[in-house]
Amino acid sequence: MPEFCPMALAEDPTPDYLLDCKECGLYEQGTRMVWGEGNPQAPIIIILDNPGAREDREGESFVCGTRQTLQEVANDAGLKLDDLYVTFILKRKPVRAYDKEVVRQICMRHLEQQLQEKKPALILCLGNVAVQSFFQNHEAEVKSLRGSWHDVRGFQTAVAYHPLAVRRRPNLRSLFLEDLKFVAERYTNLNP
Repeated sequence: MPEFCPMALAEDPTPDYLLDCKECGLYEQGTRMVWGEGNPQAPIIIILDNPGAREDREGESFVCGTRQTLQEVANDAGLKLDDLYVTFILKRKPVRAYDKEVVRQICMRHLEQQLQEKKPALILCLGNVAVQSFFQNHEAEVKSLRGSWHDVRGFQTAVAYHPLAVRRRPNLRSLFLEDLKFVAERYTNLNP
């Protein structure tokens, strides 16, 4: 069997009326809005804290380490890329300090709108920042919430470590795989 090769997922266009959004102030940092990527009709939405780099300095598309790890482990867990849509708490990549509490509260409105439109079967929140924002609980932590389903905002939600943490601490890879298998099993049971 050929080895899995991560790929740059198609970007879901930001709604026209939000392209010039200035509510949270991150536009001042010069980064563009990234609404989401992957299959816009996917049954599983993955929520990360913010977009990573999609292009190198020359403007060439590439697969960053976060996406590479996520795709590889999702594949190992039996999930297809077409089953997944990746979106973010913040729709712009911060490049310097910002008022995290205020910005996340503002940007959560966009995520809530997105979820109401897409109505995913399952949500997977990756990393403490995304978990705390989505669960609206500053004390929520992946290590205590993983391995269970949570009803958050009316959505069946699981949590796992952030792929970047998995890259930095390879001992987390087996836990990350376990969590993605947990999601894959639920998804399979929803669609026997």
